[in-house]
Parts: sequence; C-alpha cells; structure tokens
Amino acid sequence: MSHNFQLRSSVLPLRFFPGGLGARFWCNEPKHLGSNSSVRVAVASPSRTLQRHQAKAKATAKEVGVQETAQGSAALGWAARDASGVLSPFDFSRRAQKDDDVTIKVLYCGICHTDLYTIKNEWGTAMYPVVPGHEILGVVTSVGSGVTKFKAGETVGVGYFLGSCRSCECCGNGYENYCSGMVLTSNGIDREHGGEVTQGGFSDVIVANQDYVVRVPDGLPLAGAAPLLCAGVTVYSPMMRFGLNAPGKHLGVVGLGGLGHVAVKFGKAFGMKVTVISTSPGKREEALERLGADEFLVSRDPEQMQAAFGTMDGILDTVSAWHPISPLFALMKPMGQMVFVGGPTKPLELPAYAIVPGGKGIAGNCVGGIRDCQAMLEFAGKHGITAEVEVIKMDYVNTALERLEKNDVRYRFVIDVAGSLGSTA
Repeated sequence: MSHNFQLRSSVLPLRFFPGGLGARFWCNEPKHLGSNSSVRVAVASPSRTLQRHQAKAKATAKEVGVQETAQGSAALGWAARDASGVLSPFDFSRRAQKDDDVTIKVLYCGICHTDLYTIKNEWGTAMYPVVPGHEILGVVTSVGSGVTKFKAGETVGVGYFLGSCRSCECCGNGYENYCSGMVLTSNGIDREHGGEVTQGGFSDVIVANQDYVVRVPDGLPLAGAAPLLCAGVTVYSPMMRFGLNAPGKHLGVVGLGGLGHVAVKFGKAFGMKVTVISTSPGKREEALERLGADEFLVSRDPEQMQAAFGTMDGILDTVSAWHPISPLFALMKPMGQMVFVGGPTKPLELPAYAIVPGGKGIAGNCVGGIRDCQAMLEFAGKHGITAEVEVIKMDYVNTALERLEKNDVRYRFVIDVAGSLGSTA
C-alpha cells in the first residue's frame, strides 16, 4: 500500500493506491441471512478429518520422499483467465521442492477482497491465469532435507506473501511485509525461482520456503483460523505496534466486516473497551451481543458522534470504500493514533486542523511480518479467537465472489479445498 500526503489549502488528501488489503465493509446486512444463519466456529479439538489428513500426510512423506518431490508437483486449482474474474478448473505445476521447502496439502483457503480486486484486474496487475488465495491453511506432506521447523503431518499456514529479499532493513527487523522484494503468494513474481508467477491457495497443494510458513496451534478450528492469516494479522500487527493492546484503553473499530469483526475480538481479548463505528444501525446487535463490543456508534448520527468526542485512545479504520474521515479524528483523545488498514482507491481528505491541535497521528498497516503472524496465531489459540465464516465448496466460488462484491457475507468466505477439490499432493 502506498501513501501520498500533500498539504493544500489546509486540507490533507490521503491517497491509498491500489494494493491495500481491506474490504468494503460499510454495507447493509445481507438480506437473505437471518441473524443466526452465518457459520459460527467454536474452539474445539482437531477434528477426525484433520487427524486423517495428518496421518495421510506422514505416510505420503515416507512414500514420496524428497527425491521424487524435487521433480515438482502436479497441482489442480481454480483460476481466472481474464478480467471477468470468472474462475474455472486449472491444471498447473508447482515448483520443485528445495532443501528448505515444505510441501503443503491445502485444506482451507479464505477469500479476501484483495482476491476479487486481483482477478478482475482492478489494480492493473493481473498476470493471467491467476489462481487467487492467500489465507491458506493446510497440512505438511513432505519437507526438504534442510527443513528444521516443520515435519510431515503438522498443521500450518501461508499468508499474503511467501518470500522477501532477506537482506534489507525491513527483513532484518521482522517486517518482511514491507520489503520491496516481497513475493506475493498469488499473482506475484518469484525471482528466486526463475521469475515464475505465483499461484495461490485456491488449489490443492502449495510449496513454500519454511521461513514463510507459520504453525497453527492445536485446538483452533481450521476453517475459522484460515482468515487470520490475512485479516487477523492485519489488525493484530498495528494494535501491537502502536500500543492499542493495553487493558483499559479505548479502541474504536471503523467498519464491521472481515477485518473489523476480528479487531473487535482481539481488542476484547486484550482487555480493552471497544466501540464499533459503522454507518449501519442494523449491525448494533451483532456488534454488542454476538461479538462482545462495549459500544456501537452510528457515524451518521451527529448526536452520537458528539457524545463520543475525545474518548478514544486509538482507532482502526478497516474500510476500503470512500468515507469521511475527519469526524473520526474528533473521536480520539489528544495524541490518539489512527491506523488505516483498508485501502480506498479514491482520495480521502483530511483538514489539517483535525490532527494538528491534538497532536494526533496517522499510520497505515499492510498485513504483518512472519514473526507477527506467528505471535497472532498463538494469541488467537490461547484466547479461542477465530473469524466468523461461511464455509463453501469450490464449485460455489464464483457465486461467493459475486456475493463478496456486494458485501453479502458475514464475515468471511472460506473454501473447503480438500473436501471439494481433491488433491494431487
């Protein structure tokens, strides 16, 4: 995500160029869904299905061995061939497994708004055919001879990126997500492996360097854990970085969607007071009763906004559609911190007087580094945090993408890849 800050006539236009990871979450409630119809995920022990996958993965590793894996793997995915964004079955090959690589059978993959932008080439970066997907949860089937972090049968995840330069200051400090050489998991250029275009998790198998794979704690429901690899770390990382994780502090969360609802859960687990800020009054019950937020604020109601003036220590803005942001800064205390994790494609204008007198800060955040992602998963495992998901089969994916474009999901679609696509891993 890039930012362009210019001061003109006391107005600060904030321009978020394509590449942001948010979704357009200020939307009406899905008309066809009742209040209890979204798929809820509770903390549970690993399922028998996962145990079968783990056992099979260990057996596969013994049978296949590194020598055969070094020749590469046939893979089956669903890909978009043009800007229509329509996905259909696609046979391709994964790169050969190297000594420091792990091969992963994909079990589940979340659908992010970024996937939709990419397959429709809304950012002008699509390299067709595109297999989307970067919220990948699976089980290790084999490892290279130099792998020390994982073994066959372990449950792991791959997020927004699967490579970086390893030599820059960002990489050295654990912020691979800001490396100029970051390799996207889907629709990226993997220069270390011949400049091939990367294909994502809407597929049955993926190969990744062990340093860009994270371990999924036991007990986290698999489908609900998948979106944490993008949505989860996108909100967790800035909360840790900017001190918006202290018990007793007051956090505002703008937008109750794929990112926002997870932010509420993390905020409450940190012991914070959490207020959801939304344009949709119909989301009040969901925010307060089901997600545990302390307060709900309708941003279009001047009286409610005035009553909350100067009460918040910081705000996470998860919205990627254009929206007025100046009123949001008025909700923060002096020296409060605003963090944008959505990526509006239209400029957002902010009068300088909204931030200068109170010394208020503006920051952006793009997912998180591997270290942050692992820490986030461990925290989620300890506190039983997962995303609220609607699990689908692969043959429903085009309908799901149409619904996602209309913001008709509560709150994340997750594809049961292994249960509906089959595997060549």
